[in-house]
Amino acid sequence: MPVNRLHRVLTVGTAAALAVTLASCASSDRDAGTASTPSSAASSGTESAGNPSSTGDTVAANTDGTLIFGAEGAPSMFDPLYATDGATFKVVRQLSEGLVQYKPGTADMEPALAESWTPSDDGLTWTFQVRQGVKFHDGTSLDAAAVCYNFERMFSQSGAGATKAEYWSDNFGGFKDEKNEDGTPKESLYKSCTATDANTAVFVLTGVTSKFPAILGLPSFAVQSPTALEKYDANNVVAEGESYKYPAYALEHPTGTGPFTFVKYDTANNTVELARNDDYWGEKAKLKTLIFKIIPDEAVRKQELEAGTIQGYDLPSPGDWDALQTAGFNVLIRPAFNVLYMGLDPKRNPLLLDLRVRQAIAYALNRSEFVTSQLAEGAEVAQEFYPKSVEGWTDQVEQYPYNPQKAKDLLAAANASNLTLDFWWPSEVTRPYMPNPQAIFQAFSADLKAVGITVNEVVKPWRGGYLDGVQTQEADMYLLGWTGDYNSGGNFIGSFFANPEGEFGTQYYPWGATLTAELAAADAEPDATKRAALYTALNIKLMGEYLPGIPISHTPAALVVGSEVQGLVPSPLTDERFASVYVTS
Repeated sequence: MPVNRLHRVLTVGTAAALAVTLASCASSDRDAGTASTPSSAASSGTESAGNPSSTGDTVAANTDGTLIFGAEGAPSMFDPLYATDGATFKVVRQLSEGLVQYKPGTADMEPALAESWTPSDDGLTWTFQVRQGVKFHDGTSLDAAAVCYNFERMFSQSGAGATKAEYWSDNFGGFKDEKNEDGTPKESLYKSCTATDANTAVFVLTGVTSKFPAILGLPSFAVQSPTALEKYDANNVVAEGESYKYPAYALEHPTGTGPFTFVKYDTANNTVELARNDDYWGEKAKLKTLIFKIIPDEAVRKQELEAGTIQGYDLPSPGDWDALQTAGFNVLIRPAFNVLYMGLDPKRNPLLLDLRVRQAIAYALNRSEFVTSQLAEGAEVAQEFYPKSVEGWTDQVEQYPYNPQKAKDLLAAANASNLTLDFWWPSEVTRPYMPNPQAIFQAFSADLKAVGITVNEVVKPWRGGYLDGVQTQEADMYLLGWTGDYNSGGNFIGSFFANPEGEFGTQYYPWGATLTAELAAADAEPDATKRAALYTALNIKLMGEYLPGIPISHTPAALVVGSEVQGLVPSPLTDERFASVYVTS
């Protein structure tokens, strides 16, 4: 995102409201309002940006209206089980629902397809009362058997399907028939789901975890029509070289219970069209038609909004926020609940195994200048791998202020003064934590060159080799980040480091197995106070003796809509749902 320092558009109240909201959700475990008043949405989720009720104005809602919204990227497909990217989740969140969800504008959990749930005393058995009277988009009924069918389907993935069901493996662990290298079953948090009657689904877990049932609000665990899943061969995912071929279900027939139904993905015109679900069990969507127009270039998204060919778009450049507001558009700010980091992978460059080299890189990066010059007001340098509002954050971690001389000294001490690194950055993408990848690369590559590190630039499209290359550990250093799914230390550092063979390559470090075990112990601690203490200790180790990467920044991101668009609530989780949106006539 751009390089001009913004005037203050994010009020102090926003940060305060988010702190209260996220603190309250820690125990439960994942609009109208313009940029000057986002705190009401963040704290309660009851008002949306530009909500006429908050101003006393009376406007007419066009309930037969169409909204065309500029999306920052193309969806990979529409089966949430196999999705991992924000562009896909933006669409599937409108089509499908989970047993729980997150209150609009917050990270608080609330009922969705489950009306209530009760854990056993030992925390291993969870009984969900499934909402009655809900129908899937194909007209079939939701019941407890359909819920269990979905989770058994997830658990039973194999081959390419298991590879792509990353949110399952990241959160639940192994699949039903998955084996370790020694032939033993791969450990899984999930054991079973049983429908004891039409409206009661009983989940049995293999261990206590702080993230259940909050993870059931993630879009990947949405409940879909068993009839449609079988009819359109949903599990038939096939690997083709470095990419994957998806079945008809994922491409043309996603069938959930959400307030919108799938119409078509027009790849020629780069649009995804959804229609209001008139049989929706809850409050019906106010829009008749919702169209996501895929526009990867942020400058082009802005031009189309100004031209009136779209009525809103995601991730406006922070440098444009003031100008957009002055022009009469509503800038809706998401409170920062994310982190941008520089990953360091030692697979191809053993010099990175030396802690002094990794510390040198940290000291070489002028993160303060980057935050001041390139990010929105309200952004801050990240001291660790997640923001202050998350359990276990501590200011007692090792600090790495900008110090190029110290960086040079550490490199010399490690005999790495002639260090050469392949530095990857992604094209064709804008992320809430990474507004302008090229500008970020340019700033940090200049810092690295200033301390004597040779940087080889590698640029690949986000969905055309970048994510896959990082995951398969082809990059020495790279830019990635994370927007939290729910308020848990495990959702951040557990997602990053629990898998030793993930992009950080922690299996190459002598402490890799220890870190994995420490993360598992923290997640399994049922006492919230003790769990927070474990995450605090982990953060201290991560920034001191481990340092597998460099946390860069936490930054608020935004959406922008025309003055005629009402009811869109910005979410710190990027969990915006468009059923509440309408266009004034």
